[in-house]
Amino acid sequence: MAFNNGENFVQIGEARLWSVCTGGGIPTLVFNGGPGCDDYLGTVAEMIEDRCRVIRFEPRGCGRSSRDKNYDLQTLLNDADSVREAYGHERVLLLGHSHGPCVALAYAMRFPERVIGMIGIAGGKVVDDRSWSAEYHAMKETEDTGGFVFDADPDVNRQGNDSWKAYCRRPELFGDLARLRAKAAFINGSHDIRPNWPTQQLAHLIPKAKYAEIDGAAHFIWLTHQAELRAELHKGIDFILDD
Repeated sequence: MAFNNGENFVQIGEARLWSVCTGGGIPTLVFNGGPGCDDYLGTVAEMIEDRCRVIRFEPRGCGRSSRDKNYDLQTLLNDADSVREAYGHERVLLLGHSHGPCVALAYAMRFPERVIGMIGIAGGKVVDDRSWSAEYHAMKETEDTGGFVFDADPDVNRQGNDSWKAYCRRPELFGDLARLRAKAAFINGSHDIRPNWPTQQLAHLIPKAKYAEIDGAAHFIWLTHQAELRAELHKGIDFILDD
């Protein structure tokens, strides 16, 4: 029997993943940033709950989910698919923030038949450029997280980053991107601590994608530009659903 709205634990083998479901409408699976962030996207979920049934979950090693040292990308993709199945949806809209759009993209390429479309907020890239990394680390201390203090096993970040870099080195990656059927909408802030060109590049690589930038917004767009983000999220949903 599929889970109802509210908080639920998804059992996957010996692991338990915390999840919560709110709203009604288009089934939407949310991917946190990091790697290594527990749940923090409730405010973003509220922006689309009038149109979407939003499913948020904490990956292994984060927050209330099991800490078992199995934190690589492929495990996360399998776990995300188990969360989708637990809530009883054949297909889902994907929504991610920061590193979340990267994971959502990998999910869309692995399970294309289970994806309605994808929306990325303040992220999305398939490169590991030295200048991008240097600018990110130089600006990281200026980042306003809105007071969020993330609770995770430190190994989540290490394994997650290592497995993502290995994923991006796959020879078939760009071919997979070129064949991606799902539409994608990316929303970044002009003042993000992370350079925006990798996301702009990704929006040009994906056959059916668009890119929007909110002037003056930083990485946590909803802290300062909530109305603008809400509007762009709804535009993204319209774009994905428009045949």
